[in-house]
Amino acid sequence: MEPEAPAGQAPAAASKLSEAVGAALQDPRRQRRLVLVIVCVALFLDNMLYMVIVPIVPYYVHSASEKPTLTSKVCVTTLPPPTPANASADTVNTSESSTAAMPARSTAQPQYPTDNEDVKIGVLFASKAILQLLVNPLSGTFIDRMSYDLPLLMGLGVLFASTVMFAFAEDYATLFAARSLQGLGSAFADTSGIAMIADKYPEEPERSRALGLALAFISFGSLVAPPFGGFLHKFVGKTAPFLVLAMVSLLDALLLLVVVKPFSAAARARANLPVGTPIHRLMLDPYIAVVAGALTTCNIPLAFLEPTIATWMEHTMAASEWDAGIAWLPAFVPHVLGVYLTVRLAARYPHLQWLYGAFGLAVIGASSCLVPACRSFAPLVLSLCGLCFGIALVDTALLPTLAFLVDVRHVSVYGSVYAIADISYCVAYALGPIVAGHIVHSLGFEQLSLVMGLANLLYAPVLLLLRNVGRLKRSRSERDVLLDEPPQGLYDAVRLRERPLSDREGAPRSPSGPFDACEDDYDYYTRS
Repeated sequence: MEPEAPAGQAPAAASKLSEAVGAALQDPRRQRRLVLVIVCVALFLDNMLYMVIVPIVPYYVHSASEKPTLTSKVCVTTLPPPTPANASADTVNTSESSTAAMPARSTAQPQYPTDNEDVKIGVLFASKAILQLLVNPLSGTFIDRMSYDLPLLMGLGVLFASTVMFAFAEDYATLFAARSLQGLGSAFADTSGIAMIADKYPEEPERSRALGLALAFISFGSLVAPPFGGFLHKFVGKTAPFLVLAMVSLLDALLLLVVVKPFSAAARARANLPVGTPIHRLMLDPYIAVVAGALTTCNIPLAFLEPTIATWMEHTMAASEWDAGIAWLPAFVPHVLGVYLTVRLAARYPHLQWLYGAFGLAVIGASSCLVPACRSFAPLVLSLCGLCFGIALVDTALLPTLAFLVDVRHVSVYGSVYAIADISYCVAYALGPIVAGHIVHSLGFEQLSLVMGLANLLYAPVLLLLRNVGRLKRSRSERDVLLDEPPQGLYDAVRLRERPLSDREGAPRSPSGPFDACEDDYDYYTRS
């Protein structure tokens, strides 16, 4: 009889645990923290999958092209971005016969893929950003109509399918399909995730802090993915890194189902959103256009340097693959430092977000111009650290600014505006793997770096046009006024625009700004 007591207590303990978990999930603060964890894991996973194939794809592509005849040499390519994982995969010589068929080469000479393989690899890397770029206008509108949780779940599901397809791919066509499918999943997961953070954290400085944490996870995923992929690919098997990431995506989706319950009655009520501003009208907003331009400009140096800098290092300073990979590792520290510094400054001086972004563009421009002047390893690492530090400043300052602009100038539904931000990133990363190599061959690496640096330096003063954005104020929502509670949902995030100035007739108007001259044209286009 005594052993039966614990057995009878087990259901009661499980019931109490379930009730405790349910009560914890009902707490709005705990729920939004869990949502932040889910989104950060989704962003981390997407960037892990984006970069984990860097040390693996050359072998996939070469083995696929080598199937008819085994008379060529397999070699490790210099792919975006160079990482220590590249060093873990030694150059493989599969030619075992017929040295008379080709001239003998020194074993010390570094080997690279053929031009045809380089093109295939570049297209493979760009396919994700290209499809994501094409889908984002549609995904932003879909997210505005369907809330954020269901598109995030869809994105995680597509990422899971893409990861499994990568694990069992045997030819280039399957790799291309898996990479493109990842772009489709990213268009939903990334955009809805960032938009969900902006909605769950409607007030500063919490919004900047939450978005900064998401950016840190993005950077961390990009950094650890190539070593992670190279290690598991070499010591466990080619499917191992992809199966691990597939399991992470599945667990993240299950956690989303438990926490948010996207198919519940409450979720269906949340899906009845206010009508958001269409994405084409947001693109006509001059302030949003300035921010989108800054996001594209600041990411162009990174997107174009990643596929070209390793070859330049080999020619300039006789760097090995290990040197080319390790050069990017220290950049994670200044990136996180830039996120932390911007969040702290934004908490104390929120009206100077434009200044932090402009300073970041100036740092990126100076660092990009200094890269071709480096002739040793240490100065190059410092230049790359400056590049990543500037990108962190720009991203952390301007992503919350997009949500703020939507709050004060449009309807506080964030799917379309963050689809515009995602488009800005994709423009740079779609062009980089394909265009950068051709520019280096035709103009030279030094000219490419200088042009990108000057573009950032010239764009920095453009952010002066955002200097009056901080004067736009948001009034408290109806829920805040009546219930004295912080906003919890999408309806509560809708705010009236507070207009502190008045014209001669006493009608409220906005503070003066650099785009006052074109406001009439903007209103005309948005009404049409």
